[in-house]
Amino acid sequence: MPEETIFEFERSMGTAEIAEYLRTVADRLESGEEFTLESGGESVTLRPPGRMEFEVEVERETSKSGGPAEIEVEFELEWDEADDGGSLTIE
Repeated sequence: MPEETIFEFERSMGTAEIAEYLRTVADRLESGEEFTLESGGESVTLRPPGRMEFEVEVERETSKSGGPAEIEVEFELEWDEADDGGSLTIE
């Protein structure tokens, strides 16, 4: 199935700022509230269902030039769009 990126954000942030961002998302998930991700002029509003797939992946990327390896941690939530009534919107 082809993928379509509907929102993307990447920026260097301090650990406290990242924790606050993740905490806000976790609070919204726990309460069942929708939440909006915004960056610049882009945003996407999500209403995740009560159950979804959750994946944690840790990768080590080694440098071909002999530099230090880079660690990447990904947290992924996945659900069928039909599970939330098709309420995924981009404003």
